[in-house]
Amino acid sequence: MADLFRDAPIGQIIRYITGNRVLQYPEEKPDFQCPHGYTPNDMTDKKPQPTLSPVSTPSADDRQDSVDPEKAGLEPSEPIVPADRLNHNHQIPSPDRTALERMETSHSILSHTIMEKSRTNPTSNPLSRTTTREALSRAHTRADLEAAFATAAAVTTTTTTTTQTSPLTPLPSHPILPQHTASGQILVDWYTTTDPANPQNWSLTKKSLVSLQICLYTLAVYMGSAIYTPAIGGVMAEFDVGPETALLGLSLYVLAYGIGPLIFSPLSEIPRVGRNPPYMITMGVFVVLLVPSALVGDFAGLMVLRFLQGFFGSPCLATGGASLQDLFSLVKLPYVLCLWAFAATAAPALGPLIAGFSVAVEGWRWAMWELLWLAGPIFLVMLLFLPETSAANILLRRAERLRKLTGDERLMAQSEIDQANLRPKDVAFEALVRPMQLIVVSRDSSMESWGGGLLMMEQMDPAIGFTAGYVALCYGIYYSFFEAFPLVYIERYGFNLGQMGLTFLSIIIGVVISIAIYYAYIYKVVEPEIRKFGLGAPERRLLPAIPASLLMPIGLFIFGWTGSVGHIHWIVSVIGIVIFTMGVFVLMQCIFVYLPLVYPQYAASLFAGNDFARSTVAFAAVMFSRPMYIGMGVGPGTSLLGGLTAACIGGILVLYLYGDKLRARSRFSAK
Repeated sequence: MADLFRDAPIGQIIRYITGNRVLQYPEEKPDFQCPHGYTPNDMTDKKPQPTLSPVSTPSADDRQDSVDPEKAGLEPSEPIVPADRLNHNHQIPSPDRTALERMETSHSILSHTIMEKSRTNPTSNPLSRTTTREALSRAHTRADLEAAFATAAAVTTTTTTTTQTSPLTPLPSHPILPQHTASGQILVDWYTTTDPANPQNWSLTKKSLVSLQICLYTLAVYMGSAIYTPAIGGVMAEFDVGPETALLGLSLYVLAYGIGPLIFSPLSEIPRVGRNPPYMITMGVFVVLLVPSALVGDFAGLMVLRFLQGFFGSPCLATGGASLQDLFSLVKLPYVLCLWAFAATAAPALGPLIAGFSVAVEGWRWAMWELLWLAGPIFLVMLLFLPETSAANILLRRAERLRKLTGDERLMAQSEIDQANLRPKDVAFEALVRPMQLIVVSRDSSMESWGGGLLMMEQMDPAIGFTAGYVALCYGIYYSFFEAFPLVYIERYGFNLGQMGLTFLSIIIGVVISIAIYYAYIYKVVEPEIRKFGLGAPERRLLPAIPASLLMPIGLFIFGWTGSVGHIHWIVSVIGIVIFTMGVFVLMQCIFVYLPLVYPQYAASLFAGNDFARSTVAFAAVMFSRPMYIGMGVGPGTSLLGGLTAACIGGILVLYLYGDKLRARSRFSAK
């Protein structure tokens, strides 16, 4: 827990104030011994190699020079895996191998793939446990993805087997020798495969605590959108505006948290910045803005504040998933992403429930105070207990400490070398242009020289374009419920604001059922397939999306035509919402797993563009849904939306059946 507090924002502030004299890292302590390969004496014995160092057993001299693991801040380790025990076949190990052999073979698979590319990327280290996000961003081919998943599957199998045989037995730990670049730099890496500084090696308790904070952060921001809906009547009365104008308080918030990730998400990918500064600075501003939002005296000021709230609350939308990717392996990541998605989906449904009863008694401003009471404590918990999870940032700061300790300027993190050649316009391109480019057009050669001429558009990448449109449609329908529910449950069934808020619990029930089904599918089908046959075609991840796409129009038709007549019990329409939510949740999980497997290099830009697209559609849906439902009626209006979702069923089937052919034509997909 001491490390957790040290790495949290408050710990870093204390270190800065005290000049790093308290809450020190192992490299800053007087009794620290550099691991083998990082001291000048170690480096003079080895000439810089432009290729990968062989994975071999340390010599007797090396073992004499090895450091005391406790003094180096490491866990006790075993010798490096002998080279003659590595199997360089591109096959997933058979089930009868031991867990350790499976892990060794998986490392050799990754080594073989990287050595094929060592001429162009001589700094790759096959024994280094990179994060899930790094594994995806560095995957240029299907072979890269297969290797990454093989390693993740083997490590997961090793963990499971070790826990089952002896829960107290730690996993084997192997030293990692630093790699040398062609220009003579020594790349700072994890000291061992079980280095406690690596977020992938943190204990389950620590990972769970970090994940819980990310989920609560997401919950507060997403709840901030719909918590405004019970306050709309009070805003209309106090500022003398119509319902469509008052709805801007919801729609502007949703639009803003789609724009924010285009700026804040790329910032968090800069190693010098990391995840925590964008989180803490923007979350702090978000909390502060809630105070004037509850006290504002004019409508225009309230709308500006609502937009700013959504904008500064947005980093959790895209970067929250990145933080979870920092922590969990490719095999286990879908489990925790489901929980994060649960927070994002349930939060807008909880907003009307929480504010519905209080606003009716205390007035519309009470909704803003309630959001402050939720977001404020979450911000304080993050300040005290949210450690940095970006591996690039952690290794960069380790390299700085080692340079200070040894005086050797050749010690550098890979991210420092990468950033040295990065131009500001490249950062701007990836942040602002790439997400839109991926969604709207396929890459043209002129796009690579952004700023040097006109951008020539080609045909749309069908997989990216369709999934972005489908997800945006689902998101827009979801936010249209905040206009449909009052028309159905207040006007038709005579509910009050608080009772109407209770109907949003149907969304949470639908998500809980979906998670149970999806977890069972991953555990019983996906994981065994990966271990036995390898990654397989990405389209396999879309299999649950086919029945899920059928549930969406069914749920919408049930809600629309039972809720609009008034004489059918209200529970029937609520069941329709449960069915619709189940379909949406499973569909979005499938799509968000599918896209990074097809376009691993552009996963971050894809999600940023997807966030912007669905938030823009949701913004429009909030504005047009009320006139649509009033003009057409709830039944026909919902049927129109249900018809659109029914039309999208064919698109999912096309992706599932012909996705391999579409990938072959795409300029972005991993070949």
